[in-house]
Amino acid sequence: MSSGSIPRLVIAAPSSGAGKTTVATGLMAAFAEAGLTVSPHKVGPDYIDPGYHSLATGRPGRNLDAYLCGPQRIAPLFLHGAAGADLALVEGVMGLFDGASGMGELSSTAQVAKLLRAPVVLVVDASSQSRSVAALVHGFASWDPEVRLAGVILNKVGSDRHEELLREAMDSSGVPVLGALRRDGRAGTPSRHLGLVPVAERRSEAVESVAELAARVRAGCDLEALLALARTVPELPDAAWDPAAHLAPAEGAAAPEKPLIAVAGGAAFTFSYAEHAELLAAAGAEVAPFDPLRDERLPPGTRGLVIGGGFPEMYAPDLSANAPLRAAVAALAASGAPVSAECAGLLYLSRSLDGKPMCGVLPAEARMTERLTLGYREAVALRDNALAAAGTRVRGHEFHRTALEPGAGADPAWGLTHPERRVEGFVAGGVHASYLHVHWAAEPSLAGRLVASAARSAAARGGGR
Repeated sequence: MSSGSIPRLVIAAPSSGAGKTTVATGLMAAFAEAGLTVSPHKVGPDYIDPGYHSLATGRPGRNLDAYLCGPQRIAPLFLHGAAGADLALVEGVMGLFDGASGMGELSSTAQVAKLLRAPVVLVVDASSQSRSVAALVHGFASWDPEVRLAGVILNKVGSDRHEELLREAMDSSGVPVLGALRRDGRAGTPSRHLGLVPVAERRSEAVESVAELAARVRAGCDLEALLALARTVPELPDAAWDPAAHLAPAEGAAAPEKPLIAVAGGAAFTFSYAEHAELLAAAGAEVAPFDPLRDERLPPGTRGLVIGGGFPEMYAPDLSANAPLRAAVAALAASGAPVSAECAGLLYLSRSLDGKPMCGVLPAEARMTERLTLGYREAVALRDNALAAAGTRVRGHEFHRTALEPGAGADPAWGLTHPERRVEGFVAGGVHASYLHVHWAAEPSLAGRLVASAARSAAARGGGR
């Protein structure tokens, strides 16, 4: 089987709340338990669902976001992530045809399904309908002829009689029913103000939840029919994305000694894209994870630092209590070494978060608020810095309920250009800190520039560890 012909399905829904994550994660786990190598993917910028996908499959959860990365990169990124897999499952986002606000189908599940030439299985919340389900499915099946809606999974079915009525109605729709799942609150995934609770925060409970989801899917879905459907896909003509191939020669060249880039992880910093670490490694870095909740020192020889997103507000007391690490981060930043911080990382570098002392790298105070800031953004780098050259244009995503005072430094990280115009974030020395989540696969020069800066930092300090 060539990489372009990997069996694949997109799991979608008419709207949010229908049970996409429940069904997609259960299918991933059920097929993995059956001995298949399953590649998990998620449409959109979501960081949390891929954590459950990874737990279900044992492979990194990958995001496919046509707004952040461009439609032309969706199939290559998919092929890169799915290499060596027997089956790829793609969980959609929102409703099947919902995309970036005001931009048509861009970044919708439907667009990704078309780019991947993948059949769509629609998860329908059947809890308050019977015969109407056929009309709903008919509308979704006929809305865009280029989207192949090839099956339905009925979710939240109330009884045997309810299932009979639903299946009878669907018989005339021309779309086969590939599963029916009963209402069941046992296999829950707890939510928070920004969505599900990340796997890293509830590992043992998450393992139990995923196992229960797999059992429910095995009992209620026709796995053989789903796998047969996944095998009907045509060949994708695209080449797999290669992190090394997308770096400029100088960025990808091996340095005399690989600079060590420390990457924050653990329960407080769970938001990251797998391609970021791959790009850093391809650019010549040694990548070393660390946990700011547990580790009192940065990895020995650290010459650069990446702190992604997460929920630091849930762990502010513990992060604050780790004074030795806060001091180490502040010292690294003061040395001029490159530090890239997004959202939660921005808060961690501030003076305080909800009154708890943080690293004190940035002259700003952070706090939780009631207001949710959410949406895609377009931005430009206003001046050269350790992450981006002046004029570099990116697309990013904001996703938080916190506020920073002030919201930008004397040298802002980005000038936002759409959908609003304002400056945001901080650039100081080697530090680049911002609320904006950016997918580096769309702009690999960010990783190359960070590694090159770390290599210069290592050379300036003698290169030793």
